[in-house]
Amino acid sequence: MTPDWIESAPKAFDSVLVANRGEIAVRVLKAAKETGIRGVAVFSDPDVGSLHVETADEAVHLPGDSLSETYLNSEAIINAAISTGAKAIHPGFGFLSERSEFAKAVIDAGLIWIGPPVEAIETMGDKISARRRMIESGVPVIPGEEIAMSDEMDHLGVLAASAARVGYPLLLKASAGGGGKGMRSVHEPKMLRTEYEAAAREATAAFGDGTVYVERLLTGARHIEIQVLADSFGNCIHLNERDCSLQRRHQKIIEEAPSPAVTPSIRSAMGKAAVQAAKAVDYEGAGTVEFLLSDNGQFFFLEMNTRIQVEHPVTEMITGIDIVQKQFEVAAGIPIGISQSDVGITGHSMEARIYAEDPSKGFLPAIGPLVMWRAPEGPGIRVDTGVREGDDVTVNFDPMLAKLIVHAPNRTAAARRLDNALANLRALGVVTNIGFLRQMTQHPDFISGNITTDYLDSKDISEFSEPDADPATLIAIAAAASRFGIDRMSGNIRSEKIVDEHTGHTGDPFRTLSRSFP
Repeated sequence: MTPDWIESAPKAFDSVLVANRGEIAVRVLKAAKETGIRGVAVFSDPDVGSLHVETADEAVHLPGDSLSETYLNSEAIINAAISTGAKAIHPGFGFLSERSEFAKAVIDAGLIWIGPPVEAIETMGDKISARRRMIESGVPVIPGEEIAMSDEMDHLGVLAASAARVGYPLLLKASAGGGGKGMRSVHEPKMLRTEYEAAAREATAAFGDGTVYVERLLTGARHIEIQVLADSFGNCIHLNERDCSLQRRHQKIIEEAPSPAVTPSIRSAMGKAAVQAAKAVDYEGAGTVEFLLSDNGQFFFLEMNTRIQVEHPVTEMITGIDIVQKQFEVAAGIPIGISQSDVGITGHSMEARIYAEDPSKGFLPAIGPLVMWRAPEGPGIRVDTGVREGDDVTVNFDPMLAKLIVHAPNRTAAARRLDNALANLRALGVVTNIGFLRQMTQHPDFISGNITTDYLDSKDISEFSEPDADPATLIAIAAAASRFGIDRMSGNIRSEKIVDEHTGHTGDPFRTLSRSFP
């Protein structure tokens, strides 16, 4: 049954198309189902029969062999919405989620855009314009300089002069960047040229824009982000902070809420700054304002993500607020219905990103069939995933398999619950980072909460070697081997389901499979 708030809303909608795939598509489609809204999925050839297609009430095939023809094809996605009668489009994260031209096309097509205003996406999507707006609105920013380059100028000369003024170490950042792409740290002048060319090249390939700016590199800082919610009536609140400091090469690994480093006074000041940032661009919906927090308590604006975040579940766990549902409500034109005083913190939550990748080989993405997938269950455990047992992990998409989220009364209990949940997560057929994540959750530095953004990049990753498989793991491996016809003596895999062009298995398959375990 559709709830009253949807039926009576100024911009009521009874159906939504999710312009995405994988776990975020499943997450949004489940939220739609719980709300009584019909959910429509889109899918490309590799996603035929995938979990997000199965979760939807209706699904539309996007023909084509590339992302530009499928999940990045705004025209095809909008046509899919119109043909199925979907009244709204939710972009998820990644793909088209922060492309203002897509948001505008959705609105121009007479559909409801479940996201912020086009102007907010444009302003905050460009790091230089975002920086300018934050300075104007009084939000503290990291010392740095814009570089307005033209084809006629001496790029390296201008860059060197700017770098000298900002000071080393510094960070070169793509103006249109995100997810660590187009970002390079420079610790001494002689590396400036090489890192600039690499940053510009990567930014051009990823975003079609090689513009960079120079920013002071804060070492020993924490990555703290504030979730905000805003509506079209001028109401804007924050939902406290998430700590995303445990990362490598700007890619997050384990997130938690609240942060072990944030005091009530810092939380209040940072929350106010985040709301101030959102109001500066007349924001609506769910967004995230990211800061760097130094060890002396000073914080600086980093960027704003004008979409739902991968790590939004930890905020939901400590506040009890369903952020996707709130996105639906705001898009329907009704107030968020929550005041700042209504937002509390209950317990502690952590999220680990489960990837098909090999930490021992520089986190090289892994491919192959997911022969076994057993998600842990129990109090305070949530698993957001877009895969099932029997699915193939391919090179077509990001190798994230799932997000494992836990909630407990305090941080110590949450860390212990996360480790136990990881121990009970069974993934066979592809190499995963589960063992690495367990080593991290058991490490004294993580347990103490003493983690900064440069922590892993300054470590020898072999320090976090995977522990030996426990008896339960070995039994699971043996069962899978028997099920799929793995010959231990010959080292050959007899099942055609396992041996194909995607597996990459070589040598002893038992060794390959066991490395998928803690």
